Amino acid sequence: MQEMALNVDGINIAFARRGRGTPLILIHGYPLDRTIWNEMAEMLEGEFDLIIPDLRGFGASDVMEADRSIIGYASDLAGLMDRLKVKQAHVVGHSMGGYVALAFAREFPGKTAGLGLIASQIVADTAEWKAGRQATARQIMEEGIGAVTIGMAPKLSPDSGVQAFVSGVMAQQRPLGLAVALDAMAGRPDSTDVFRSFRFPVVIVHGDADELIPVERGREMKALLPSAHYLELPGVGHMPMLENPAAVAEALRFLGTLKDKGITLHDK
Repeated sequence: MQEMALNVDGINIAFARRGRGTPLILIHGYPLDRTIWNEMAEMLEGEFDLIIPDLRGFGASDVMEADRSIIGYASDLAGLMDRLKVKQAHVVGHSMGGYVALAFAREFPGKTAGLGLIASQIVADTAEWKAGRQATARQIMEEGIGAVTIGMAPKLSPDSGVQAFVSGVMAQQRPLGLAVALDAMAGRPDSTDVFRSFRFPVVIVHGDADELIPVERGREMKALLPSAHYLELPGVGHMPMLENPAAVAEALRFLGTLKDKGITLHDK
């Protein structure tokens, strides 16, 4: 496994790269970093060229305040692909990473071979959710990351081992990175119409015990795209790649399988 950083339009983006095969970008959620994929990546490196970044403001990547938009994160990934001379990749995102993956697929369709959404959703925030995120962003900048991380681990997973792991990851993040991400999530657009128009393979994974994004969001996406591969995991919370990495890895293999068979999404 290679761990490195590349400068993308003035921002150092840290990432790991491992495996060989079709390029697949794994995008972590909030308020985490690329280490959430470590165990699952071992299961996929024989079939995919895995590119696993820290989003700007998270992990070892630079913190930037200027661009508070989901598209900004997606543009970083497109620039990283250019630096790596990767023309097309599957993009897979967890939670907030799913929002980034959706923005990437919308803005860079020619670079998108397939899409994976893990414990994520396509709808925009309600006014209440937007206000809550913005209030949390202000609190983090005033009081530090403990304002958001204390008490969050049990909401991420019912598994005590997973809770301990994510608590450690969250504790290493920086206040500005989290605040910028909250503002970006609050301002993201609804992706329902563009999701319905996708013509590349799509995989959806959701746990039925997810306390942060209810499983109904995953079921709704499957209903919009009946030919998408949908996996619902009983008893799994918001961290499927940590709670059941083997099942998630198996689901993501459908991205390569469906593309190899020339299967695309249904016509409207």
